[in-house]
Amino acid sequence: LLFLWSIIVSIFGIGGLLGSSGSRYLTVKFGKKKCLLCNNVLMIVAASIMGCSKIAQSFEMILIGRFMCGVSAGLCVPLHHQYVGEISPKKLRGFANSTSSFFWSLGKAIGQISGQRELLGSRSLWPMLMASCGIPALVQLIMLPFFPESPPYLLVHKGDQEGCKKAIRQLWGEGQHQAEIDDIMKEKATMKNTKILSVLELVKEPAFRWQLYMIVILTATIQLCGINAV
Repeated sequence: LLFLWSIIVSIFGIGGLLGSSGSRYLTVKFGKKKCLLCNNVLMIVAASIMGCSKIAQSFEMILIGRFMCGVSAGLCVPLHHQYVGEISPKKLRGFANSTSSFFWSLGKAIGQISGQRELLGSRSLWPMLMASCGIPALVQLIMLPFFPESPPYLLVHKGDQEGCKKAIRQLWGEGQHQAEIDDIMKEKATMKNTKILSVLELVKEPAFRWQLYMIVILTATIQLCGINAV
């Protein structure tokens, strides 16, 4: 029993690894907005499976739901940062990206509070707690169609300059946005001359050695801060 529950807990991370590994390919092929929409559907399905696990008397449904949640979260983290950063005006871009970390922490806090036995952590209500991850996904699924695709994606990957201008006007209002378009064009030119490294090539590249050290140390020490123990 302990082994099964250990798998149920850890399979979220395995799903997250798979989801984040495939995020780059999916965003280039389908665009960030479409990927986010599909990702929301995946999270809603996962929440529904976990929410119905008690009625079906199936721990396997929790296992499947947790794995799907992990895949969805793995896709969401890079997608969300990229999309929010690319649709924000330059002066608000840093602020918009920093809100992601705030809401991740807020979500964890709300989850921990909701999981108390006095609230949704009781014997009868825990399926609702497991299904609650579908609520934010449902909200985004309803609201995201009103947003345009990322302007840099339209211009850099699709070559759709008119679509890019239309998306920028929809996001930032009417006005002269040629400077932003020129910045995107410069980025496109830079990308053509930049070799995309594989993970192995990145590890072997001396120029990125200290940055890798910093990221590895930071990520490893986060695990010691107590959030997992809580």
